[in-house]
Amino acid sequence: MIRNELMDPAEARDLKYTPLHAAHVALGGRMVPFGGYELPVQYPPGIIAEHRWTREHAGLFDVSHMGPSFLTLNERSGSAEADHEAVAAIMETLVCGDIKSLKPGQIRYTLMLNENGGTIDDLMVARPATPAQAGRLYVVVNAGTKESDFALIESAAAGKAKLERADTGGLLALQGPQAAEAMAGFVPDATDLGFMTFGTFDWNGRRLVIARSGYTGEDGFEILAGEDDAVAVWSKLLEDERVKPVGLGARDSLRLEAGLPLYGHDLDETVSPIEAGLGFAVSRRRREAADFPGAQRILKERDGALRRIRVGLTVEGAPAREGAEILDENAKAIGFVSSGGFAPSLGRAIALGFVPTDFAAPGTRLQVSVRGRAQPAEVVATPFVPHRYMRKPSAQ
Repeated sequence: MIRNELMDPAEARDLKYTPLHAAHVALGGRMVPFGGYELPVQYPPGIIAEHRWTREHAGLFDVSHMGPSFLTLNERSGSAEADHEAVAAIMETLVCGDIKSLKPGQIRYTLMLNENGGTIDDLMVARPATPAQAGRLYVVVNAGTKESDFALIESAAAGKAKLERADTGGLLALQGPQAAEAMAGFVPDATDLGFMTFGTFDWNGRRLVIARSGYTGEDGFEILAGEDDAVAVWSKLLEDERVKPVGLGARDSLRLEAGLPLYGHDLDETVSPIEAGLGFAVSRRRREAADFPGAQRILKERDGALRRIRVGLTVEGAPAREGAEILDENAKAIGFVSSGGFAPSLGRAIALGFVPTDFAAPGTRLQVSVRGRAQPAEVVATPFVPHRYMRKPSAQ
């Protein structure tokens, strides 16, 4: 969860700024250290107001601290399919997803794994839509792990492909039920994108990479702009009365309601995709080939050798924060909360956490320990708030 932790002076000096830092300060953003950057946790309206605005209209987030990048083959054959397969093969040495089968313009959520099947990071990998960019992948990793992630990708690609970092620019997330209406007045062609697709678009002579994706459970877009263009894009989007700036605090409560994992909390190098409830990210072709890191453990867990699993909880009373013990009805500790907080859309506390599989069925009555006091909790299906992604009908 988002914290405003005290930092020593040396650490504070090392904080980085996104290209939008001055814009946040001008808007009254309360700036806090996060992921090595100084970012706005909220603006004057406050976290709950920003959360509700995003659920009802469109919120604009600065996520430039993330790790966007492009992986490109050193030598291309001229065959779009062969070149895609070659660059996909590099990424597939690190992840459990089927990158080879990506269609032009498609994005895939996947997991970078260690040899024990634990999660190094969760990330997005995408194939460009145009044949001219064949042999290239658009890769977005998490902020806190991007240095080590980039090092792993560069090592896997050595002599075959080059990794081009794009994290000095601006990455903006436009999220909410009115995001598409706002986008229609900004880059109209981008509204033709379906969920988990992307493309390159022109805006006033500027090159923007726009994906229809996000981290709130709402329809929306993520926009990658150059360092010199980020402020112009941010300012133009905020001219739309449906769009307001939203900070890290509401981003976290929105993703929690959507039941989406946060790396370093609900995912880490001990947690497998199966334990995290992300078995869908282990693609069928990869399972059948058993050719991804940690396959032995993960396939066993998928076949039933699973001891714990991530679940959703509704909590009576005060929110149970990360690290709180999950108890059975006899007050015996059986697990722990990995993310927790207040859900503005529901008006109650919710949490994600890990419990033994025997306690994972929706409806199971449990307890959580909050400041030494046991509070009633119940296992529920996630997402807590339904996803509203824009999915195009399948071609008949």
